[in-house]
Amino acid sequence: MITSIFSKSKPINFIFVAVYVCLLFVVTNYSLLFSDLNSSLATLFKWAVTLFLVFLIDFIVSKNNLTQRNSYAIMTFGLLFGMFPEAMKHTDILLANLFIIFALRRLISLHSNLHIKKKLFDAAFWIALAALFYFWSMLFFALVIVALIYHSQNDFKNVIIPFMGVATVLILLLVYNIIVDDVYLKPSNFKRYASLDFTAYNSKENILKFTVLFTSYVWTLIYYFKNIPDKNKKLKPSYFLIAWASIIAILVAIIAPTKNGSEFLFLFAPFSIIMANYIEVISERWFKEVFIALFIIVPIIGLML
Repeated sequence: MITSIFSKSKPINFIFVAVYVCLLFVVTNYSLLFSDLNSSLATLFKWAVTLFLVFLIDFIVSKNNLTQRNSYAIMTFGLLFGMFPEAMKHTDILLANLFIIFALRRLISLHSNLHIKKKLFDAAFWIALAALFYFWSMLFFALVIVALIYHSQNDFKNVIIPFMGVATVLILLLVYNIIVDDVYLKPSNFKRYASLDFTAYNSKENILKFTVLFTSYVWTLIYYFKNIPDKNKKLKPSYFLIAWASIIAILVAIIAPTKNGSEFLFLFAPFSIIMANYIEVISERWFKEVFIALFIIVPIIGLML
C-alpha cells in the first residue's frame, strides 16, 4: 500500500513526507520550540533547513532523472529521519549536509557537459563551506576528484578549478575573522576531532537500527551496482558519484567525534536514491511493502526497548 502511493511522482507525495517530517521535528525539538525566543527562532531555522532538504532531494532526483517517475527517494529520506531524529537537533550538521547536497547536485549535473568549470568550482566551494560547520565534511572533496576522473580527463585546467573554490572559502573565512575577531584563524574554525569509540551505540535500540540500516544499505548497494550497466550511458557517472557519496558518508559517521545518530545525516540523500532505484526494480510487491515497513516499525520498536 505504501509503495503504491509513492510509485508515482505526485505533489501530494511531497506533502505527505513534509507533514511526516514536520511532525517528527516537533516531537524531537518540542522543548526547544516552545522555549525562549532565541531558542524558538533557532529551532524554526533548523525546521526550515530540514524541510528544505526534503524539497532539494526531490528536485535533484527529478531534475537529473536519477529514478523513474516515483517518490521513493523522498519517502526513504523521510523514513530515515524517523530512524535518526537526532539529526534534526544539530544546526551545524544540518547546514553541512545541506551544503554537501548542493555540491552533489552540481557534480551530478556534470552529465550535461555544460559549464563544467563553474560546476566544479561550485561543488568545491560548497564542500569547503560545509567543512566550516562540520570538519569531516571535507572528505566529500573526494567526490570532486571522482567527478574529474569521469568528466575532465583531458582538461588539466579543470583540475585547478576545485582548489580555487576551496581557496575562495578560506579567503572569505580570513576576511570574516579579521573583521569580527581581529585574527586570521581561530581554533574553533576547524574542530579536527575524531573518535572510534562506539560505546554510544551499545544499546538495544541502536543495535536494531544499525542492523536494519546497514543490512538494507549493503543489500541495495549490491543491486545498485549491478543495475548501473543498464542505465543511460550519459548518467552512469552520476550513479557512481551517488554510490561514492554514500561510502564517504559511512566513513564520516565512523570517525564522527560525537556518536548520537546525527552523524548519519550525510548518508540520507545518497542512500535514499540508492534505495529508490532498488524499490522500483523489485517485482514482488509484498517484498517492497515489507522492506519499507521495516523502516517504519524499527523506530517504534526502538522506543519500546
